[in-house]
Amino acid sequence: MQPILKVQSLHKTYRVRVGLLKRKNVPVLTDISFCLGKGETIAVIGETGAGKSTLAKLLAGAEQAETGQILLDGMTIEDNGVRQDHCRHIRMIFQDPTRSLNPGLTIGEILDDCLSYNTELTHKQRDKKIAHVLNRVGLLEEHYHYYPHMFSGGQLQRVALARALILDPKVLVLDEALSSLDPSVRAQTVNLLLALQKETGLSYVLITHHLSLVKHMSDSLLVLNRGKVVEFGKTAQVFAQPKSKVMKRLLNV
Repeated sequence: MQPILKVQSLHKTYRVRVGLLKRKNVPVLTDISFCLGKGETIAVIGETGAGKSTLAKLLAGAEQAETGQILLDGMTIEDNGVRQDHCRHIRMIFQDPTRSLNPGLTIGEILDDCLSYNTELTHKQRDKKIAHVLNRVGLLEEHYHYYPHMFSGGQLQRVALARALILDPKVLVLDEALSSLDPSVRAQTVNLLLALQKETGLSYVLITHHLSLVKHMSDSLLVLNRGKVVEFGKTAQVFAQPKSKVMKRLLNV
């Protein structure tokens, strides 16, 4: 079966200042490759500075790699038409949703902007879809008229999830999206994500430092160290028999 997402030999460098006048290229990601099946979750873990968030940005189209390919349903995002659909098929949810939500717009206006910009739905069709998505993530139709500051942290993460789902994506990139939630709200959000995955066949790229989430949610596990893959395999197998020094440190083995 063809994977929904295939990453081949991604390389990413940043240009940084060295001294007063000099700059140099610093590699952030080197030769990153993996596959993700439909309805599956891959977790990406590593110590601080491993390149996890940079990988998330590349997958979501926020940044571009120097070399390598990202294939969605067998087509590279460089192909004509595929790049245009990239942002709607691979959506990203951040750790702090307040930074990505316009405080001057209601939730309904934020979701409507996504639909009006990316689809040809009529106003009535957009309203119907927004109500449906709000319901799917456990919010009420009346929340359409609420502003971001009127929600709790857990509710805001559901708003962020609604905005990601509004365009019917194939892959969600969760960049520490559950880390700031308290344990009870985190558990509710995890259950919601798993239910949505079962219902729709969504695939997740889970970036987190919570190993309990990795063990509970993911099918496969990618371990990064200084921008390189040091371990990759089925989650249960990696936890049972870690091979890399990084994974052993994270497990305190």
